[in-house]
Amino acid sequence: MVTKPPYPSSERGLSKTEVFKAATTAAVKAISGKTEITVAYTPLAANQKPAPGSQNDMRLPMPPHKLTPENVTRLRGAADALALRLRHHSDLVHARRMPVSKDAVSAYNAMEQARVEVIGARQYNGVNRNLGQALEQRLTLEGYQAARSFHQVDMGDALRVLIHDRCGTLAPGASGAHVRELLKEHFGAKLDLDLAELSANIHDQRKSADILRRLIDTLELEKDNAQDVEQNEEEEGNDPAGGDADPDEDKDDSSKSEEGDQSQGEGEQPSASRETETEAVEDGDVQGQPVMGADAEDDSDGKQSAPRMGHNKGREEDRYKVFTTRYDQEEDAADLCDPEELTRLRLQLDRQLAHLQGVVSRLANRLQRRLMAQQTRSWEFDLEEGLLDASRLARIVANPTHSLSFKREKETRFRDTVVTLLIDNSGSMRGRPITIAAMTADLLARTLERCGVKVEILGFTTSQWKGGQSRRLWTESGKPTHPGRLNDLRHIIYKSADMPWRRARRNLGLMLREGILKENIDGEALAWAHNRLAARGEQRRILMVISDGAPVDDSTLSVNPGNYLEQHLREVIRFIEDKSEVQLLAIGIGHDVTRYYRRAVTLMDADELGGAVMSQLTDLFEEDDGAWGSRIAAAPLVM
Repeated sequence: MVTKPPYPSSERGLSKTEVFKAATTAAVKAISGKTEITVAYTPLAANQKPAPGSQNDMRLPMPPHKLTPENVTRLRGAADALALRLRHHSDLVHARRMPVSKDAVSAYNAMEQARVEVIGARQYNGVNRNLGQALEQRLTLEGYQAARSFHQVDMGDALRVLIHDRCGTLAPGASGAHVRELLKEHFGAKLDLDLAELSANIHDQRKSADILRRLIDTLELEKDNAQDVEQNEEEEGNDPAGGDADPDEDKDDSSKSEEGDQSQGEGEQPSASRETETEAVEDGDVQGQPVMGADAEDDSDGKQSAPRMGHNKGREEDRYKVFTTRYDQEEDAADLCDPEELTRLRLQLDRQLAHLQGVVSRLANRLQRRLMAQQTRSWEFDLEEGLLDASRLARIVANPTHSLSFKREKETRFRDTVVTLLIDNSGSMRGRPITIAAMTADLLARTLERCGVKVEILGFTTSQWKGGQSRRLWTESGKPTHPGRLNDLRHIIYKSADMPWRRARRNLGLMLREGILKENIDGEALAWAHNRLAARGEQRRILMVISDGAPVDDSTLSVNPGNYLEQHLREVIRFIEDKSEVQLLAIGIGHDVTRYYRRAVTLMDADELGGAVMSQLTDLFEEDDGAWGSRIAAAPLVM
């Protein structure tokens, strides 16, 4: 008797790739112990690390249609590594000993990932094999087999090899063995005691975190702050005013995402004085201003104001509001960087665009033909005079009694258009995603400008990590509950709609600057871009959002519900899509954003512009004008 496989087979109409994805998804759920988790598959570069996602979703590399041993190894290793992180890792415990400097944060995260991998490798032989092969593949792709010193190896990869070697897991291949020898030459035995203690306490994340901080101190990346952490915990535990600690406050220093959001940008400023706090309260910009309320409000003259958006109904903690707008910024890109550095960054972007020069002309010609067709290719037929209608000549030949038929070309009403590109400048976009976003903006701006369409390019992020001055002011104000958005926004204007592309082209290089990318609060950024469009006089307004997923701001989410920013984003999107004349299109960089936006495409590389993006854009230009007639005339979102 032949038994059926536990997952759908190719005999049921699924390809081998789909069967492999189904099996991998099942393995992830089993290892992580989370049967409700959603596993998404997205294309990644060969040496790009998969994103950990959240507790409810995971992103893995997309297997190609034709599976190869290398792709299978990569996917199995990534799946096992992220599944083990979900099972054996706590963000709150991890955040307790989070370092500050960028290199220390990178090392701390890499060693924590190695810790959970060691647990899984000791439990399952198959996981041990998958992780070992995947690590060897990564080391080989990075070219570490040719490295001559420890300094030529990425710190995170080196520490993973070191921990696995000292814990007796993941038998190394040729590249791993070479890296191991470099580590022995560089470190000798100075890490042995801490590594032996880590191996003995591998299942205790809290103790392991303390050991990892000692290792970071030994590596001279950052001093161990164990005494400060213990003192702070004692002070919080003996707070005379508070009784039991607020559980939300335990999350104040929640960890950043694995994709790089932990690193600090600018150094923290001194705390605001009590005079500043008093002035802020008197100015009325503290205690959570509601943003985009759910109901329309009446003005003093009795007229109804523009519709408000957000969570103004229901519980207080669910209403979207802003603790203070005092420290929010709206800056021109040229003001955030020295001209010399901006020029250097633009040259770096030009090198990325070198192989795409021909794409601009092809896309511009294609789109221009579509637009010109709308402008001039409308005809009136069956006229008594005009141009001879050659299509009717056959009818006259067949029956000479028919009269000649003429036609006349007529001008059609063509609506002038403005397009806004709103680009996510968050830390998770660092690396290849932000490069793709900058290339996308550059190509689309040049293409549309050639077609007579005005283009505005905007970016959104925060000016600080961990809440910045807004959070300091909230702390000094006694940490009121449910403060709302708790970070300093930074909205960047890379190119205004009326500025020619040649004058703004250098500004796009700012996206590649280290330290610009921090947190992303998408809902308010989307409302800001929408309101700029609503104030313009063009007849057609198109807003294109370039992002890589959900909004994330640890400072805000640590003291508000976990879906606080995401729910607000959905409310803003719903208003624009249902009640505004602004046409909304989203481009997901490496991730599917259709769960938020009604009209969305996914972009994995700039080469795809000729297909998916331009197809969506030209479809917008060709839509029937009447489809938007029932909407409010570009009503602004009230902030």
